[in-house]
Amino acid sequence: MSDFDVSIRPITVEDTEKIVFWRNTSDVQNNFIYRTPFTNEAHLNWFKNRVQTGEVAQFMIHSEKLDRDVGSVYLRDIDCKNQKAEFGIFIGEADARGQGIGSKATLLTLQYGFEKLNLNRIFLRVFARNIGAVKAYKKAGFIQEGLFREDVIIDGVKEDLIFMSVLKSEYMENK
Repeated sequence: MSDFDVSIRPITVEDTEKIVFWRNTSDVQNNFIYRTPFTNEAHLNWFKNRVQTGEVAQFMIHSEKLDRDVGSVYLRDIDCKNQKAEFGIFIGEADARGQGIGSKATLLTLQYGFEKLNLNRIFLRVFARNIGAVKAYKKAGFIQEGLFREDVIIDGVKEDLIFMSVLKSEYMENK
């Protein structure tokens, strides 16, 4: 799927080293709730037991302008019965951040979730301190549903999480 200068494609086993490298950088890890070091073995297990089973749809984000893959985006815990999934994204390449690449990849993933998977609701969790991400998610159509105060403790610090979602009807209205 493509938005001219940004495209997404399903991940492959060959993407393992790149994803593991990105996930272990402090800039990416800082925005994940789960901070344990990421290994090739863990990613291959994720790929086999979650992606290949259809529980997760994960994509590589490619920037035409930079002429390389720059991050990954996914829908996890895909629940076909209740037509919902959780959204996640990370831009692993520092020089690709702040250029709107993540926003375009988000829209492509919403399109995939609503139009290909026939989901009704796509939701996410984001640290309240990640103001840039919250702003980008709102721009993509996500609506804040709640603030979970001191919901997780990261490195001894109590962190607030914002829960957001977008419904298929809202996506279709703004398409």
